[in-house]
Amino acid sequence: SSCRKALLGIINMIPLFVWICPAQARLAHVAAEAELKVPYADELPSRQAQLSALRDTAEFDVLVVGGGATGAGCALDAVTRNLKTALVERSDFSSGTSSRSTKLLHGGVRYLQKAIMKLDYEQYMMVKEALHERANLLEIAPHLSAPLPIMLPVYKWWQLPYYWAGIKMYDLVAGIQCLKSSYVLTKSKALEYFPMLKKDKLVGAIVYYDGQHNDARMNLAIALSAARYGAAIANYTEVVHLLKRKDQQSGKEKVCGVRCRDVITGQEFDVKAKCVINATGPFTDSLRKMDEQEVANICQPSAGVHIVIPGYYSPDNMGLLDPATSDGRVIFFLPWENMTIAGTTDSPTNVTAHPIPGEDDINFILTEVRNYLSSDVEVRRGDVLAAWSGIRPLVTDPNSKDTQSICRNHIVSISESGLVTIAGGKWTTYRSMAEETLDAAIGAHSLTAESCRTVGLMLEGAKGWTPTLYIRLVQDYGLEKEVAQHLASTYGGRAFDVAKMAQVTGQRWPIVGKRLGWVPLTFESIRY
Repeated sequence: SSCRKALLGIINMIPLFVWICPAQARLAHVAAEAELKVPYADELPSRQAQLSALRDTAEFDVLVVGGGATGAGCALDAVTRNLKTALVERSDFSSGTSSRSTKLLHGGVRYLQKAIMKLDYEQYMMVKEALHERANLLEIAPHLSAPLPIMLPVYKWWQLPYYWAGIKMYDLVAGIQCLKSSYVLTKSKALEYFPMLKKDKLVGAIVYYDGQHNDARMNLAIALSAARYGAAIANYTEVVHLLKRKDQQSGKEKVCGVRCRDVITGQEFDVKAKCVINATGPFTDSLRKMDEQEVANICQPSAGVHIVIPGYYSPDNMGLLDPATSDGRVIFFLPWENMTIAGTTDSPTNVTAHPIPGEDDINFILTEVRNYLSSDVEVRRGDVLAAWSGIRPLVTDPNSKDTQSICRNHIVSISESGLVTIAGGKWTTYRSMAEETLDAAIGAHSLTAESCRTVGLMLEGAKGWTPTLYIRLVQDYGLEKEVAQHLASTYGGRAFDVAKMAQVTGQRWPIVGKRLGWVPLTFESIRY
């Protein structure tokens, strides 16, 4: 009885923790930025200037290969530790896996379930870390992220207390960083919030909160932040091979940089660095084999397919989680940009630069959607407006028979020649992965550096953003409301700069159809 009262007391204190959390986060970012200098307070250097910096710098402390979330995170972490930092990406920033996610910032409800059921401490700590990083991302990029309620429908009475206990545990693990306390809905209330839901045998529902973000823009914000603090970063810059030199003390060859090729012009040049970090996601093993040809693979790629269907398939502000699909996978059903995203799958795949979603995966998702929606809603193949496939760089577990059971954790490894590799992990934990990677790199290469400063460090566009910023854009520039909201949610506090740049052209702000979102056409000429 006393234990039960104590537990209820903790649960009741969650709203207080939620109130305290933002204040603590604000103090964190004040401390993070207090001693940092911003070399480019105004205009960022052009790509050509960045390429010149890569060519002309005698030697960088850290060179990161890969411009996804993890690579950009490593660059930002390194440059804010006062390390001379460079980053190269062979395509565009966030052109791969980092832009093909479920758009969620989450700790992983199903991982917590596995941690409890299997008494797996490693998975429990992974969830706890991810929940901490979720709170940090919501704070440092408020224009690109926000809390999202997600409904878990219940169709059997015995499942209600089971799921409720699991979701409450999710709240408790988050602690003071819990976004909002979860709650139970009756059948009538669940149908009121999610009228498309299947009514037959519905018992009720549980609603919990996770974060949702614009993954591609978030990745770009991290990369731009690294550039603003002085990192030399360039896209469409491919690594041809690694540079090595013989170490005088050990007599062994050590990685000392890379040979790059400008994909646009075809010109090749060398970039020297004391430490090279491999953050190439699904292509991790390709770069590792440039270092050691006979090295065994450490990544097992898994395809995650999502589909985009019309917005009338879901409410504007409520997601849905199918906790147990026909084959045991989890399916999310989420509102996104006036549309609905459904996914994801999880199946072994080959590594390719442009993965294509298979028809079987699309039909699997549609079948699961039909199982949860009312029979009044006809789920048609023709309603699929778009689909994408992202390749997760899962860390290989030799005892695992399929990718579904692989833990979404990460590893940091350092080869005999000094190549630092970060592999695995998930979008939400990119920052902590980068911190661990830089800690390992600094130790292995005896670099002189400050401690990590990225907790609470505001990303590009976060400064000056407020929920009502779009109103100023409407008033000052005469924009349509939807255009102003798009600018504010995409560029944050930098939206005024974008509006001014477009205003100089003398062009109006035409709008693309709703399927693509509200996108000013003039953006094509002002990309970074």
